[in-house]
Amino acid sequence: MRRIFLLSPARCDGRRAKMILNPNAEFPLARALREPPGVEIGEVFSFLSGLYFRGKLAYARAFGTELLVITTERGLVPPSQRVMRDDLCSFAEVDIGMASERYLTPLRRDVVSLESRTEEVVLLGSIATGKYADTLIEALGERLVFPREFVGRGDMSRGGLLLRQVRDGRELEYIPVAGAVRHGTRPPKLAPLRGR
Repeated sequence: MRRIFLLSPARCDGRRAKMILNPNAEFPLARALREPPGVEIGEVFSFLSGLYFRGKLAYARAFGTELLVITTERGLVPPSQRVMRDDLCSFAEVDIGMASERYLTPLRRDVVSLESRTEEVVLLGSIATGKYADTLIEALGERLVFPREFVGRGDMSRGGLLLRQVRDGRELEYIPVAGAVRHGTRPPKLAPLRGR
């Protein structure tokens, strides 16, 4: 089945963001972010979020037909979209949890383009709060699904789970976000990944 994957954004105001946005940082990714044409947002968010975004991106590439990243102020963009330091600074100014129009207006605009399509839309992000799910359910209803195994897991556990699924070539089971249990019992810890 053809699926569209929506990847929740990385936090752009945390410790790793401060490292990459430091104008004196000399590691290659920080330097590339300051010079045109910039860096693909998928690569930047993988650095900012580490295991979780890296897992989401690898999983969506392995099993999806189309990948889109949710941003804090630009709606949905492909992971190949290039960004620069100023873009990340703008992202960091918007608190998704506050449900501001600066975040919601571009997201609603872009989700409209998915309404008339028939593919299942898989949210790879938290459904514990409504910051992504509520707006997406409004437009997509039962077509918006998420991995059942996400319930009760934290970000790092989800990232590790996704990387294991890619390694094993096995897609997870999806259930509709609408009506789903958004908080559940924490599942057992994952066994460490070998050879990583």
